[in-house]
Amino acid sequence: METVKRADKRAERSRRTREKIIQAARELFVAQGYGVTSLQEVADRAGVAVQTVYFVFGNKRTLFKDVVDTTIAGDLEPVATMDREWFRAACAAPTAADQLRAHVRGTSQVLARVAPIMPVIAAAAATDPQIAAQWPDDHDPRYTVQHAAAQALVGKPGAHPDVPVTLVADLLFGLLSPELYLLFVQDRGWSPDRWEEWAHATLTAQLRIDPAATTDSPG
Repeated sequence: METVKRADKRAERSRRTREKIIQAARELFVAQGYGVTSLQEVADRAGVAVQTVYFVFGNKRTLFKDVVDTTIAGDLEPVATMDREWFRAACAAPTAADQLRAHVRGTSQVLARVAPIMPVIAAAAATDPQIAAQWPDDHDPRYTVQHAAAQALVGKPGAHPDVPVTLVADLLFGLLSPELYLLFVQDRGWSPDRWEEWAHATLTAQLRIDPAATTDSPG
């Protein structure tokens, strides 16, 4: 039992150290960019030795990917977006209107975390081919997520029968994009709540969803 407790304490210390390093790196990458940020600066801000950063992450590229991944997820757990509770609950909603509301709310929370780091990703990818290779142009995981949401939405009560999965996916992908979120919230000064309401109202209209439909309504 004592051995288990010691192992648990070590695991918790490792988790806290990893979390501190990722948080420090995220702050520095956003404030001054990926290229000019050194691992020594990250270590200093995190309050650890630079050797610890190398031991945990190996190099700056790996650290950067972990920063991006945990920013999207909101925590350190290795759980994909489509396996996250908020996404699964949204897809399981009984009507198209219910799903869209939950999906926009969950996505807006992700965007609030991700949007500030999007320019950093673009700049890093433009100067480092190995980073660019982590987000290839021909495969956007964001579209995969939105297409899965579209598949769940089509056919539910309130979904318009003439709006196909591909159009639903395209509209979700375009209107719930980090670029559009930044445009309104950062450039135009909208509050996140105002952006969420606008995105929800716009998608409801574009997808021709009937908000009054119930599970007793014809699909």
